[in-house]
Amino acid sequence: MLLIFISVIQIVHCDDELEPEPGLPAFNGAAGSTGALPAAVNASQDMEPPSVNALAAVVVEESTGRILYNKNALERRSIASTTKIMTALVALENANPEDIVRVSKRAAAIGGSRAGLREGEQYTLRELLYAMMMISGNDAAIAVAEHVGGSVEDFAVMMNSRARSIGAVNSNFITPHGLDRTDQYSTAYDLALITIEALKIPLFREIVSTSSFYIPGHGLYNTNELLGSYPGADGVKTGYTGKAGRCLVSTAQKNGMRLISVVLGSPTRNARANASRSLLDYGFRNYKLYRLIKQGDVYARIPVYRGIAGHAALKAEKDIVVPLNSKEVKTLNVREHVPDVLHAPVYAGNGAGYVEFVLDGRVLAQSTLVVSDDIRKTTYTDYLKLIFKSWSSMMREGIFAGI
Repeated sequence: MLLIFISVIQIVHCDDELEPEPGLPAFNGAAGSTGALPAAVNASQDMEPPSVNALAAVVVEESTGRILYNKNALERRSIASTTKIMTALVALENANPEDIVRVSKRAAAIGGSRAGLREGEQYTLRELLYAMMMISGNDAAIAVAEHVGGSVEDFAVMMNSRARSIGAVNSNFITPHGLDRTDQYSTAYDLALITIEALKIPLFREIVSTSSFYIPGHGLYNTNELLGSYPGADGVKTGYTGKAGRCLVSTAQKNGMRLISVVLGSPTRNARANASRSLLDYGFRNYKLYRLIKQGDVYARIPVYRGIAGHAALKAEKDIVVPLNSKEVKTLNVREHVPDVLHAPVYAGNGAGYVEFVLDGRVLAQSTLVVSDDIRKTTYTDYLKLIFKSWSSMMREGIFAGI
């Protein structure tokens, strides 16, 4: 008897809710795009902020969290499947990617975009994270949440706790997938903060930058329109629901700088992709990273009253590297706050003032200045030694003068 086994590979391209846009390209003009500036733009001039077809948007530089562009960035909104960025962050911080996860009835029955998981099937947590982040599988998101948190509800508690810990205070999560719920929301800025935290995890970066992947029975293709279309783009997550509109969190690297762009509430996939591209172009064209102070550099030397040494060197406690545009470089002010004198004893590493960099009246960055060496207080013995040394010096000079 001849047995023929047929392996079915499900290929899926989907978003949170399945609502296709017939005849509308995912990324207008993507073919052959190099990300170069238009020829009409003078390279010596900053670009004007773009007009963004979205209800909320933000561009943030990764290392500092500085906002480079803002449109309603603190406005609470439904964020659709970009919720899964937080889901992945919590899962990767609290479970082993090689854990075996069993798909529950609740996970298999969820609506919206799905990876096609069936009740009772088993996958590694890693495989489910690929399905969740690449094709926005709501079934994978629930399976992940139940495995890591014990239940969807307990996992949501973990999500909210982690959000608060990184400063995403205008967010509230009820589900791990992001389908519309009355009390589930976030902001463009909070999403940027969450993304910055998630990008610290190597496996997260690997997943969101992957264009295609295979897990048993399923071929996965990333829904992020910018991958392969925008130079340096390597993440992060798409989203769509009727309430949230088209959403895209994207990230790209160029000239040693990484930017995170968040677009919420665009009307179409084409609009969200073009908005994201324009925002990244704006950030990379206008801003460069500048080192304002280097860790360990001596910033000042301060007299030490009654110290064994006359002065103490004050060094910068940390590097300060910030993104600035050409206008900001010219108008940045430095304010130093250092004492006129230090009183012995002083100890290496102790703070003794600070320096701050001010832009338009607001402190942009600050570094504590620390003492470089221990300097003990002068004792009577030290004074006697000094007197003896001075006396000896005068005697030698007097003797030599008489010869």
